[in-house]
Amino acid sequence: MTERGYTATKQQLQNRLSRIEGQVRGIKGMVEEDRYCIDVLTQIAAVRSALDRVALGLLDGHTRHCLAGGHGGPTDPDAQADELMAAIGRIVS
Repeated sequence: MTERGYTATKQQLQNRLSRIEGQVRGIKGMVEEDRYCIDVLTQIAAVRSALDRVALGLLDGHTRHCLAGGHGGPTDPDAQADELMAAIGRIVS
């Protein structure tokens, strides 16, 4: 099995994702209840922000462990830069 370079533990990541899942269910309930649109949009922005924090944490761990630490990522610096930029591109798009 490949060792993962998560900065947070797997349990911490699962806890964060469970909280996000609960927020999404809350948004669904808000829509079902015909809540004020701005309130729903505010909650959507909060979920996006929470997902971004999880993604950036994973990216940090990958960069430090897999790329800089040499644990499973590409060894060529250009390939490392390409992989990192592609991952950032997926996060920001």
